[in-house]
Amino acid sequence: MDTFYGMLTLTLIYSTPILVTALGGMFCEKSGVVNIGLEGLMGFGAFTGATVMYFVQGSASGPYFALLMGMLVGGIVSILHAYMCITLKSDQVISGTAINMFATGVTIYMSQIIFGQQRTVAFNESFTKTTYPLLSKIPFFGKFLFSNIYPTVFIALILVVISWYVLYKTSFGLRLRAAGENPHAVDSVGANVTKIRYSAVIISGLLSGLGGAMMILTQDIQYTSVSIHGTGFIAMAAVIFGRWKPAPILWASLFFGLSQILKIYSTSLGIFAALPLEFFDSFPYILTVIALVVFSGKGVGPKSSGVPYDKGQR
Repeated sequence: MDTFYGMLTLTLIYSTPILVTALGGMFCEKSGVVNIGLEGLMGFGAFTGATVMYFVQGSASGPYFALLMGMLVGGIVSILHAYMCITLKSDQVISGTAINMFATGVTIYMSQIIFGQQRTVAFNESFTKTTYPLLSKIPFFGKFLFSNIYPTVFIALILVVISWYVLYKTSFGLRLRAAGENPHAVDSVGANVTKIRYSAVIISGLLSGLGGAMMILTQDIQYTSVSIHGTGFIAMAAVIFGRWKPAPILWASLFFGLSQILKIYSTSLGIFAALPLEFFDSFPYILTVIALVVFSGKGVGPKSSGVPYDKGQR
């Protein structure tokens, strides 16, 4: 049973950056803008989080400050994507691809400038796993949700609730969803489609940067060019798998998180013990492809997603 509870805890930890980034992708696509630059935005957040953490380590609030800065940088970079896709009406797929390529080059270059090497210097202190004495006594849930776990998990779960509330219980959420379905109808009632889509893309950048910072501060000790290793693309799959809705995206992220930690327990699980470790390295991405093939035809995304808004067309 200890192995089972350990798997559940690690699944939550590894799912956290996927979940947070996927929520950002959901906001973006709900407004009608496709953002395949989630990987690059996570890279910017991870680089910033690792860099800030190196300089502020030793402070109790340091990890949270590093998260905040990673989130802010992700939001700032996303303005570039918004400008190209919304103002210039560029191809959204090409713009997102450019963000991904841009992130790799810029973060390596900045690492060289700041640290004199093509990666950040390892930090010694970051978030620590915590066990909550009273809550950990709760039957079943306490043993994996409140035992030996990072606080970032709770941040991600709170963001799921906030995302649901914003999308379905606020006027902003209603307009954002309408902008992805019928932007001309939104414009006809006096709402500014451009501002709504800019806001959604920036929210996407903030959450992606936060996801990248969470990943580097809980799963690594420094940023390198391969630190994100496709997690942004897995988050995109979670958006589709989760049908562009917060709660299903949570379950999709947990599914992909579980696929990432199977390697750790492969020798403990008899059915997987005979498989080579390389299989488990590729397993999350195999599942991503399968999920996209199986569910992309069944999930119905926003009707105007990927289509630049032209006020003169009807």
